[in-house]
Amino acid sequence: MIEPVTLSTTGPGRSRPAAVERDAFCDTVRSGLDRCGGVLLRGPVGIGRTSVVAQVVAELVDRGHRVLRCSPSPAERESPYLGLIDLLSGVGDDVLAALAPHERAVAEAALLRGPRARAADPLAPPAGRDALVLRIAVGKVLSLLGAQTPVLVLVDDAQWLDRPTAEILAHVARRADPGLRTLVTLPTGDGHGPAAECPEAPAVALELCPGPVRRLRVPPMTAHETAELFARHDHPDWPPPLVARLHQASGGNPRTALELSAALDERVRGQEHALPDSTDPLPVPDSLRRPILDRIAALPSGARRTLVVAGAAARPTVELLRRAGRRDAAADLDTCVRHGILDALSGTDHGTVRFLDPLTPMVLRAETPYARLVAAHRALADASDDPVERAHHLAHLTAGPDPVVAARLAAAASTARRRGVPGIAARLGRLAAEYTPPGQGHADIAHRLTAAEDGIDAGDLDFARQLAHEVLRDARRPSERVRAWNVIIDSCGQAIAEIADVFPEAVRDAAGDPALLAPLHYRMSWREWVVGGSAARAHDHAVRAARLAARGGDRRTELMALTQQASLELFLGLPAARATLAEALAAPHDPYATVHHNGPLYLKHRFHLVHDELDEARAELRTLAYRLRQRGSADSLSQCLIGLAQVEIHRGRCLPALTVARQSLRITEESGLSQGPAWYTVSLAETAYGSLGQALTAARTARRHSEDDDDRLFLPRALHAEGRVGLFGGQYERAAELLRRTAELETAQGQRDPAARRWHADLAEALAGCGETDEAEDVIVRARRQGERLGRPGVLATIDRAAGVVSAARGELARSVRELERSAVRLRATGYPLEEARAQLSLGRVRRLAGDETAARAAFASALRLFGTAGARAWVSLTCAERDLARHDPAPRTPGDGSWAEHLTSTERSVVARVAEGATNREIAAGLVLSVKTVEAALTRAYRKLGAKSRVEITRMVLSAG
Repeated sequence: MIEPVTLSTTGPGRSRPAAVERDAFCDTVRSGLDRCGGVLLRGPVGIGRTSVVAQVVAELVDRGHRVLRCSPSPAERESPYLGLIDLLSGVGDDVLAALAPHERAVAEAALLRGPRARAADPLAPPAGRDALVLRIAVGKVLSLLGAQTPVLVLVDDAQWLDRPTAEILAHVARRADPGLRTLVTLPTGDGHGPAAECPEAPAVALELCPGPVRRLRVPPMTAHETAELFARHDHPDWPPPLVARLHQASGGNPRTALELSAALDERVRGQEHALPDSTDPLPVPDSLRRPILDRIAALPSGARRTLVVAGAAARPTVELLRRAGRRDAAADLDTCVRHGILDALSGTDHGTVRFLDPLTPMVLRAETPYARLVAAHRALADASDDPVERAHHLAHLTAGPDPVVAARLAAAASTARRRGVPGIAARLGRLAAEYTPPGQGHADIAHRLTAAEDGIDAGDLDFARQLAHEVLRDARRPSERVRAWNVIIDSCGQAIAEIADVFPEAVRDAAGDPALLAPLHYRMSWREWVVGGSAARAHDHAVRAARLAARGGDRRTELMALTQQASLELFLGLPAARATLAEALAAPHDPYATVHHNGPLYLKHRFHLVHDELDEARAELRTLAYRLRQRGSADSLSQCLIGLAQVEIHRGRCLPALTVARQSLRITEESGLSQGPAWYTVSLAETAYGSLGQALTAARTARRHSEDDDDRLFLPRALHAEGRVGLFGGQYERAAELLRRTAELETAQGQRDPAARRWHADLAEALAGCGETDEAEDVIVRARRQGERLGRPGVLATIDRAAGVVSAARGELARSVRELERSAVRLRATGYPLEEARAQLSLGRVRRLAGDETAARAAFASALRLFGTAGARAWVSLTCAERDLARHDPAPRTPGDGSWAEHLTSTERSVVARVAEGATNREIAAGLVLSVKTVEAALTRAYRKLGAKSRVEITRMVLSAG
């Protein structure tokens, strides 16, 4: 017997995640400051308002803003003008000297400067006319500063701002110059926080901001950000399912997550195998537990008892609590809402009761006496009309094995499985095994195996592996042992290389039984493709699996093996692929195979793609995604969304593609699945819609995950994504190096259909950029031969574009124009708008080289129209820069008349174009493969040459030139 396999996402050779940066939300805050007068930033204590502010302020300082900041504390609220003194502490006396004499005297007194301040009572604020003079003086100071550089007024924790300062800033906000921006932060009130001690704080905070005001709430962290937070603070490398639990228990609050992680670390430190099971409670430190208990203690006794019953219920509603004996449930729950324990009720008795803090029900269960908890579960079991919830409560009422309870739990697990909630089914199935009395044959093993398979579908891989190893310890029947081995194999995802020793053990246990060997050969097919890198050997295993499954009467495995066979035949360019897929789609169908991402329905969209049937591929995936959301595994849903994102990119719908790609990544992170494929798709979508810097980061992350998992199936895709970023950023040598590796790996695997992995045109264009035109021509000839043999018009159209780029690199401009024009026409006919726009962009470059400025501008305009319609922001910026290079007007112009590009070097033009897109200096540096200091220096020179003071002015110049 081999030792149990333990997989982790962080181990030897794996790099630690980077520091947590909520770039997307920070971009929203910066955008709000650019477009509005002020931004009010809210969020609960510990959610990360301070880190968001620090990141935004650092970027604004980088952009040349002057930041005036005050951070009042509770002790300062009754001290007049302390906030103003803090705010203007960095303003020199030379600025005050520009005020009128009386204004200066009043301002110096309030700021405790000058001789009048020494004689005045600091606790006696100016009154009457002097109070008005002080408001005018502060407004003039801000105007004087704004004339020199953009000014941001930052008030952090506005609820503690002293009233005189608040009144002055409100006066200034009502009469502010258009260039003044204000950022105000305020904690959300929960009934017991700072906002509760100052109920008027939200209204006051809004008055501090010049209009229009944008109100933003700091979002909770994702599970991925929680893992990065733990790594940044040197917390243990918890397994992904445990990270997901800590994230869920913290509600995405960074401070809460760190405290929970620290408490867990303290409990398990020095102990082996002490990590909590998925059903074990997490330890809650006293720092988090005590405030919750204080709030509960402040409730009336009746509301406390109702809250205990609500905390014990799986889905508490007012009606359920009434049936469970809490006659005054509505009034009690309303009391809990007023005390900041529950969210506001929906107004209907059937609305679900929601705890504001996810820790509250955990603390309730830990602190409530056992007898009262049992009574609550008994009442809820009697009141519930849902078999799943009733079984949940019955399990809490039974002290030992009980065949009736075990049967009810097994039936409830089946119900949960049919409803599409495999996670609940897995937990109920495990409970069914635990409540099965000894001596009932193999019922407990069957329950554990079914629960483990549900755990796979739910993405709880550690849970599934644990149950499978329990079965292998106890089971003797070959069917049970092979089924457990299959769970262990499936729980590895893309990291199948880590369990090489499992297959010989499983084959030995199968003892020659075709029904048991079939699913093993199906999994061997995946191993040969993912780890062995041989599509041909993988195909042999798939064929054998399908035949064995047919002999053994295993229709599910037969369908899955036929699908794998068809997929490999498509990759290998074999003509039998379509017939094999038709065989897999033929009746009788299997519900599991129907909704699985390795099943025939999912594969249909790939056949549509190679034949350029984009709308049909999208329709297939959207239908399948809907079914998977209703009933399906996390892995299948993630893979379906990955496919849908790629189809949307092909169709030129960039924002939906990025949205779907991020959804897929979130699912993989929260489920502990292999993340390489999701990061690869995020990179493609970021390249299309977002920024090249973020696309490069995502591609490198995808490559790291694929290398760590020894996943040769997705590694070439990650390399392709990274190479594309280099190609589009003009880093041709690096792009060619990465894309050569892509070609080597794909060719070694046996790829013979260029439509299955479309890297050929990108490689040829990167080689042309390096001057390697002969090698580029060889790539084009091979891809064209394969595309013509299989009838792939979309691929042939992109090959035409690459041929045009190669011809231009050889100086054959007339030939290049013909090839690029033909490519654009064919890409328009096959429905690839982004690829067509790339052809038009290349055509504009070649037309410009040929000296035909009119035709060049027309090609650039066509590219801009296509990129703009698709929402390809990075491409729009790049095309604008290329178009402006084509303008040669000898007449002198001022920087603001639309000729901005003529005043700048090529590096400065590239930097300014990305600034206009909204990229940060770090993103620009990553996208152009420059240092941040080089970007800063180029931007400083651009400011001077263009006479601009801010990024907003630069953006206006670029847009007005368009």
